[in-house]
Amino acid sequence: MLEERKLQKSKITLMRDHRFALLQGIMMVGKTKVADNIPTACTNGRDEIYGRAFVKSLKEKELNFVVAHENGHKMYRHLTTWRKLHDEDTRLANAACDYVINLMLKNLDPDESVIAMPRYQSGPMKGKLMGLIDERFKGMNAKQVFDILKQERGDEGGDGDGGAGGNGSGDGELDSHDWDGAKDMTEQERRELERDIDQAIRQGAMAQQKMAGSGGGGLDRELQELLEPKVNWREVLREFVKSTCGGKDKSSWRRVNRRFLSTGVYMPSLISEKVGHLVIAIDTSGSIGGDELGEFLSEVKGIAEEVNPEVVDLLYWDSEVAGHETYSSSTAADIPSSTKPKGGGGTSPSCISAYLKAKNIQPECVIVLTDGHVGGDWGSEWSAPVMWAIVGDNDVMASNGKTIHIKE
Repeated sequence: MLEERKLQKSKITLMRDHRFALLQGIMMVGKTKVADNIPTACTNGRDEIYGRAFVKSLKEKELNFVVAHENGHKMYRHLTTWRKLHDEDTRLANAACDYVINLMLKNLDPDESVIAMPRYQSGPMKGKLMGLIDERFKGMNAKQVFDILKQERGDEGGDGDGGAGGNGSGDGELDSHDWDGAKDMTEQERRELERDIDQAIRQGAMAQQKMAGSGGGGLDRELQELLEPKVNWREVLREFVKSTCGGKDKSSWRRVNRRFLSTGVYMPSLISEKVGHLVIAIDTSGSIGGDELGEFLSEVKGIAEEVNPEVVDLLYWDSEVAGHETYSSSTAADIPSSTKPKGGGGTSPSCISAYLKAKNIQPECVIVLTDGHVGGDWGSEWSAPVMWAIVGDNDVMASNGKTIHIKE
């Protein structure tokens, strides 16, 4: 069990260093094991597998680097986010993801005080780095790196060489990527993984901030972007509503119901063309301007038209719920023109959850629009999934539910 202990020691070392504290929660996601049939290391975006002989051959700092590398893939969600790149060119996709991770790790510890990229110990490559690294890719994501590698490869076609360019780069044999394992996850497993990683990043950020208060550095810029991903917030909002409020009003044979497969019975899955009860709670404290309010109300209309909720309870709140309007599926699209916002006091999201409980309102999900200046008050005892849509330049993350940032 010597190699298992070495892995455990590496994770503890990384967790205790402020530069890698963001990985604390990530390293607890999925399973970690040592296997005899793995030449180096591998991840499917959730689980980590390390080759026994490989772990045994690595020095302490090198193993720290490999562990941080695998968890970097998990944190960036490479194996699920960039599946299309893999389908287009597997080796270029592998190289692009590795360039991003390795450069991030090098920038975190340029002096190699805790981590050091492994080098070949023998053969014609002796002394050369095992991984890919190139400073020109700084600040890029895997897609941007992939496009550059593809352009540089030209029209040669094939499956890519996976090792294009790089100042002092090796052959990219540091690890392998289990794309098939990531693809084989069920839809529920992927949702749970996304939730676990979101929560892990949030926990790691809090731990890193605490360490920074005692003399450590702040969040690396590229890692900070993970907490405010550059996504279309409208699409995220609508997908959240669809996934959490979906009814079961129709059946379809296009997807077999997995619950009955073990019995040998094939049944259709239930699908929905509309959602049920939706609560939208809009912060109307003094810090919310008319432009933000108008934009969100416009999006409320878009959600209503696309997902057709049966009921929408629209709440306006500051330190208390100041206004409550109810709309049906036939009137929800009229919200922007018919609503009358109220409020203007302090900011206390806990009034929302308390109001829902007192009025016995039981929605299928809750969307809260706020600027995030809530003093740590994110409500409690929510009876339904919550999404916090935070406007402005506040990078705060809610302590519960799902957080997205809406920025101009």
